[in-house]
Amino acid sequence: MRKLYYMGLEPYKARYTLQLQEWNRAVFERRGIDYVIVPGDTLSNDKAIVTGQVLDAHGRTYFGMSQMMNLVKMMKAGELNHADVVYFEDMFQPGIESLPYILNQIDSVNRPRIAVRCLAQTIDPDDFVHVWGMQEWMGHYEKMVDSFANIILATNEEMVSHMKIAGWKGKIYNISGLAFGKDEVRNRVSELKPFHQRKLRVCFAARWDQEKQPDFYMDLIEEFHRRSKMAYWEGYEQHEIEFAVFSGSKLKSNNSSYMERTKRLVDEGKLVVYEDLEKDDYYALLNDSRVLFNCALQDWVSNTVSEADALGCNVLYPAYRSFPETFANDSERLYIPWSINDALNKLFKLLKHPHVNMGKISDYNDKTIDRICDIITGQGEKYLRMDTDYRKHVSETKF
Repeated sequence: MRKLYYMGLEPYKARYTLQLQEWNRAVFERRGIDYVIVPGDTLSNDKAIVTGQVLDAHGRTYFGMSQMMNLVKMMKAGELNHADVVYFEDMFQPGIESLPYILNQIDSVNRPRIAVRCLAQTIDPDDFVHVWGMQEWMGHYEKMVDSFANIILATNEEMVSHMKIAGWKGKIYNISGLAFGKDEVRNRVSELKPFHQRKLRVCFAARWDQEKQPDFYMDLIEEFHRRSKMAYWEGYEQHEIEFAVFSGSKLKSNNSSYMERTKRLVDEGKLVVYEDLEKDDYYALLNDSRVLFNCALQDWVSNTVSEADALGCNVLYPAYRSFPETFANDSERLYIPWSINDALNKLFKLLKHPHVNMGKISDYNDKTIDRICDIITGQGEKYLRMDTDYRKHVSETKF
């Protein structure tokens, strides 16, 4: 590879995209990669998600199309050639159809290779594109990208299998993680608070939307309060254990019933909502919490697990879809999906002591960008998943 053209995501205060570019830049520079960050224009300066769930619907398209305009301008000027790679952080990139339109009409010597990272798309039955009824046209979009992308990056083995049954034919690689910068995150707190000096806090940091199953978390909270035998645990009184939700914006949901229930639990003193959190405030709370709880149907790894694990907070996730791979099949930090009893039993153990494997998840995800760089520079063929026996990798322990 001669040069890497990086097509990043627009920054949002409530999302990890605010740090994503810097995490990548640090790895590119450490590895001596010649790179260009292709700029995009933001529609507003509020760094907030106003329309939609994951990224702002207007902001995402505006930023993406302006990036494509800048990339096309570079291609027209002859700055890119066949030895270069254009790397898209998201498979959905408004205006990306410009690429095959151009590439099919220029000499092969001027055609860069194209790499795209799939974050979910219609291959995920629980993705927001299904909530908003986008699957009919988005599926065609995905097939278009699949037809010309040279590299398709999946975040884990389960996503690979979803791509396969969707009929994708491009070269699929499993990067087995999400981009993360462990040192950058840890440097945002003055020092890691000792585990036993932390508040007895259980926190939830996923979006409050239906695919993250906040109802299950609230079921867990109410079941905890119903079980009198858990009212006193190892000398701690019930009211000393705080259940909380952390949000980078005003708490909102794509299901109004969640908000009504949330208000009731808050009024009853069973749930504390921390909202409009800046990143440093969020990290300070993680640094004073004992367990991060997750019950999502899909996170396809989860940045929240890397952040909590890096900041000395135990993590408890369902043994579902991508999470066994993320946790290296750790039965003590994975609970039976939808089993409140199993989740509570494991939760109490994790509230008591730091887990022996704390730090290993964030260490592995800290190397995800390196794995991406290996792939796009031709050194990552071991991550290729094109044979019919791709399912053999599911049970492997990655670290």
